Amino acid sequence: MKKFHFVFDTTIKSKKLKINILKYNKNHSAKKSDVIIVAGGDGFMLRTMKKYYKYEKSFYGINCGMIGFLMNKYISSNLIEKINKSKLITINPLEIKVKNLFGKKRSFLAINDLSLFRQSKQTAFLNLKANKKNLIKKLIGDGILVSTPAGSTAYNLSINGPILSLNSKKLAITSISPFRPRRWKGKIVSDKTKIFITNLDPKKRPVAAVADNNEIRNVIKVNISVNKKIKFKLLFNSNESLSKKIKLEQRKKIN
Repeated sequence: MKKFHFVFDTTIKSKKLKINILKYNKNHSAKKSDVIIVAGGDGFMLRTMKKYYKYEKSFYGINCGMIGFLMNKYISSNLIEKINKSKLITINPLEIKVKNLFGKKRSFLAINDLSLFRQSKQTAFLNLKANKKNLIKKLIGDGILVSTPAGSTAYNLSINGPILSLNSKKLAITSISPFRPRRWKGKIVSDKTKIFITNLDPKKRPVAAVADNNEIRNVIKVNISVNKKIKFKLLFNSNESLSKKIKLEQRKKIN
């Protein structure tokens, strides 16, 4: 019999769910469990996955948030049976190395995306390289975003970026309100591509980098690549797969 570790967000809906679930199920430690069950929204799922990924467990989400793109609908009956019949998908995260104006260096993992956005009234001046070759010598605008297939229907979609299928082995690079070059909306690149972004005027035109829910300000350099060694394992009900959700978003975008 599988062992489960339950993690609940602090919302009212999650708290009610916690009472109902723990009444009938034992909460094993994350290390000894087979599956980590997360009750909350997409943001809470992202934080929880990063917290526990070193245990190499599968994650099953129960939506107690708004969109629930990474989650499953909660059905009070046969929860364990649904988990046992769920389908597994794996996601390789972005590995991001950031340096700011004051010499501070940080490393992050991002399951969805990395965005660079101006943090003042001044537009950002950014240089973008793919495998050390100039992709855009000087991008002038609000910023830029690099998205995985899993994150392509999130912030990336809201700025008119392309939707990527889960098995595409691609990354979406999408500009945010570009002023120059005005018609450059972005580019789709292989997930083997190493991306380098440099702030060309960090003192006058500061930018902040956000990797999912981690932020660092006054950024001067960002290096981005896909970490193939790390695999986040997500479980979905057979009728709620992430691929189906992505295809549904594609239809909505077309229509």
